[in-house]
Amino acid sequence: MPTKKKPQVTPTPERRRELLATAAEVFAAQGYNATTVRRIADEAGMLAGSLYYHFDSKESMVDEILSTFLDELWQGYDEVLAAGLGPRETVEALVTESFREIDRHRPAVAIYQKESRHLATQPRFAYLADSQTRFEKAWLGTLERGVADGVFRDDLDIRLTYRFVRDTVWVAASWYRPGGQHSPEEIARQYLSMVLDGIAPRT
Repeated sequence: MPTKKKPQVTPTPERRRELLATAAEVFAAQGYNATTVRRIADEAGMLAGSLYYHFDSKESMVDEILSTFLDELWQGYDEVLAAGLGPRETVEALVTESFREIDRHRPAVAIYQKESRHLATQPRFAYLADSQTRFEKAWLGTLERGVADGVFRDDLDIRLTYRFVRDTVWVAASWYRPGGQHSPEEIARQYLSMVLDGIAPRT
C-alpha cells in the first residue's frame, strides 16, 4: 500500500515576519558576521534546519530586513520631497519621518549603520550604495535650497551640516526603545528645536 505523503505546510506571512524580527534583533546585537543561523534559530525557539525551511541563508534574512526598511523609508521620504514644502518644512518632515522609521525598524537601522558599508561591496546589496546616494542628494539639495532662499545661514558648510544632521538623527537607534516616554514625533520636535535654531539666520 503506497505511503501517503504528508501535506506541505506553507509558512504564514505572520510567522515569516516574526522570524525576521528575531533575526534583526540578533544581527543588531551581535553583528552580521558573528551571527549564525543556529543562533537565530535558538532565539526563535526552533531547530536550525527548520529555519532553512523559511530562508535559504542568513544573507537572505538580512537582505529582506534591510530592503523592507529602506522601501518604507523611501516611501515616506518621497512623499515629503514631492509635497512642495519649503526647505525648513522639508527638513522638519524628513527628520520626523526618520524618527518614525527608527521606531518601526530600530534593529534594521542599527544593522544598516554597522554593516551597510561591508555589505554594499556584494552585488546582492548594491541597492545600499544607491540608497545612500539618494539620501545624500535629498538632504544636500534641501539644505542648499534653504541657504539660497535665506532660510538657513549662508555661512554653513552644507556637507558638514548634512553629516551632522544625518549622524545625530540615526544614532538614536542605539538608545531609542519603542513604547518609551516620548513618541517619535515628540523626539523629532525637540531635536528640531535645537538644530533649526542653530542653522537659521542670526537676527
